[in-house]
Amino acid sequence: MENQGYILSVVTFFPALGAVAVLLLNRDDHLWIRRLALVVSLAEFVLSLLILNGFSAAMPDYQLVERHRWIASPPIDYHLGVDGISLFLVLLTTFLTPISVMASWNGITQRVKEFHVMLLVLETGMVGVFLAWDLFLFFVFWEVMLVPMYFLIGVWGHERRIYAAIKFVLYTMAGSVLMLVAILWLYTQTGTFNLLEIHATLQSGSLPGWTASKEMWLFLAFFSAFAIKVPLFPLHTWLPDAHVEAPTAGSVILAGVLLKMGTYGILRFCLPLFPNASREAAPWIALLAIIAVIYGALVAMVQPDFKKLVAYSSVSHMGMVVLGIFAFNVVGMQGAMFQMLAHGVSTGGLFLVAGMLYDRRHTHLISEFGGLAKPMPRISAFLLFICLSSIGLPMLNGFVGEFLILAGTFVANKTWAVFAASGVILSAVYLLWAYQRVVFGTVTKEKNAKLPDADMRERLILALVCAIILVMGVASPLFTTRTEESMKHVLRQMERPGAYLAQPVGADLRVRPTSAEPRQGAHTQVRPYTAPPEAR
Repeated sequence: MENQGYILSVVTFFPALGAVAVLLLNRDDHLWIRRLALVVSLAEFVLSLLILNGFSAAMPDYQLVERHRWIASPPIDYHLGVDGISLFLVLLTTFLTPISVMASWNGITQRVKEFHVMLLVLETGMVGVFLAWDLFLFFVFWEVMLVPMYFLIGVWGHERRIYAAIKFVLYTMAGSVLMLVAILWLYTQTGTFNLLEIHATLQSGSLPGWTASKEMWLFLAFFSAFAIKVPLFPLHTWLPDAHVEAPTAGSVILAGVLLKMGTYGILRFCLPLFPNASREAAPWIALLAIIAVIYGALVAMVQPDFKKLVAYSSVSHMGMVVLGIFAFNVVGMQGAMFQMLAHGVSTGGLFLVAGMLYDRRHTHLISEFGGLAKPMPRISAFLLFICLSSIGLPMLNGFVGEFLILAGTFVANKTWAVFAASGVILSAVYLLWAYQRVVFGTVTKEKNAKLPDADMRERLILALVCAIILVMGVASPLFTTRTEESMKHVLRQMERPGAYLAQPVGADLRVRPTSAEPRQGAHTQVRPYTAPPEAR
């Protein structure tokens, strides 16, 4: 495919150029540093809207392609492209970055220049992850993103920031090493790092020595890296520490974007490259996802720390996303995609409010608040709106994603859907109970009676978040119509010779024997393909 302009390169590297510009400013000129970082991040968001404008919802494959040979031997390409899976994740990234800059306006007072440089470099890494179509380039962006987040937590975090930062890096690096080994193995077998060429080789069935066991090991290597990033139970223990210790901007970006890299990687790599293994592992992964939904909600319910409560709610909500992906139908996968975006906005909003409360009281303990509705009516109103979104109230963004996930999961396996639905009820319990203790009742602490309400900057931040929540809830087709064809394309990529096939109704995901000859080295047999209605 020929090059189709350079807008993706501009969007990817513009924040890095902005970081260089910030470096040139005087270290003590904090106001201009903040202003420049905000201008760069806002300009980046506007540039990303050009991708949306040039995107065709009718095309299932990737668009706005840029491909140039980067390294001759081994053959590594600078290969960028965007499809329905990555489109809105890029927009989510470019939306939350200026929000994070504004949220840190008064909260970050030390090493201000370095903080904003790290934030802009992090944006480049995140956008690059979503746009890279060469496995080596993808891995480079994946690791680039890790470094600034480590510093954001470790330098500008709270009391246990070093512990949380090191734990975050160790967990992520463990998964990254496994993924790198799998990438190198694929290269030795296919002779390319290009994702499309690897797909073509696997779909042709011409890869010698390809067995079910090798596919499963490769799947597990990729999936481990992405499951840590999600994070999926029981690989989630790094997340609460990272969230609690990170500054507000770090928590917003971590919950809003970095967790989505895990589920994005599952959709982009695990399912299309390893369909047999994905089908075979699906019941076990669904079990872990359901445990995450229920366990995350129950643990959130007993948290004394508001920020840690929101962190465990992310474990629960992201478990729901993983479940939707492994329903293996368009409805469930569409719901997972939408819930990624909805969670990024609503949970980012919860961390923004938590940061505003911390700026006033320097604590996240729920017991230190109470009766805030009287001194802080605006922040209380915004917090209620965001909580209702996270709960899944109809007409708000959380409802759309959860409804589609449960509907798709019910088609795949009714038992999964029944257990996962309990997460919706539990989310209402822990969020509304926390809201009641923080906002309602009498003022429990004398300090709370004199707390200032949201200023103009904070009102603007929360109003933007709530506006996006409402738009996503009311006008969800604006998003789903642009992701549907890409989801169908993923399912078609899973239908190559020898792959398990989706069952349209009541699928138990088990392979049933037929009279067809077994594929060499495989423990399953090929069945004639009849496309399910949602994939036609």
